[in-house]
Amino acid sequence: MYTLLSGLYKYVFRKDEYCILILGLDNAGKTTFLEQSKTRFHKGYRGMSLSKVTTTVGLNIGTVDVAKARLMFWDLGGQEELQSLWDKYYAECHGVIYVIDSTDEERLGESKRAFEKMVTSEALDGVPILVLANKQDVETCLSIPDIKTAFSDCSSKIGRRDCLTQACSALTGKGVREGIEWMVKCVVRNVHRPPRQRDIT
Repeated sequence: MYTLLSGLYKYVFRKDEYCILILGLDNAGKTTFLEQSKTRFHKGYRGMSLSKVTTTVGLNIGTVDVAKARLMFWDLGGQEELQSLWDKYYAECHGVIYVIDSTDEERLGESKRAFEKMVTSEALDGVPILVLANKQDVETCLSIPDIKTAFSDCSSKIGRRDCLTQACSALTGKGVREGIEWMVKCVVRNVHRPPRQRDIT
């Protein structure tokens, strides 16, 4: 009887775990996005003050539960010398969130090159990509059409996978929930990358 109840409990309360990379240049707002994600999906979570977020050197990790999915976020540093480490995480990830600083037109070309190198990696074949045009709360920011135009020659390299470009303000939280919910739908239906493990809450 205990075995039956234990098995039923595990079935009802298990969560499929998916690893999501948060990539982009330094100062794009990746860690702020991660903090806002935790705030929006964890009741009672009190994260760090967003004004105290500093440049990531290495890796930040965060976990968010959405319905029966658990997302394990790996927020990787975006400085040029750290980008060479990104591909070490590709084989284990189920999705990528690529964050662009919409206010930094001077570095848009650099961001596009990093995106292009990432998206053409064979280790990421079929992995869904959410492109977040961050800092849309700033009046002088580039619009979504501007960013799509700048990245237009990358579209043929995206291949057959789910990909969405979305406006976002990690600082105010606008677009954060919608982006996460879109990513959950994509990783759950991607049969080519099953969940990493079963986790019991």
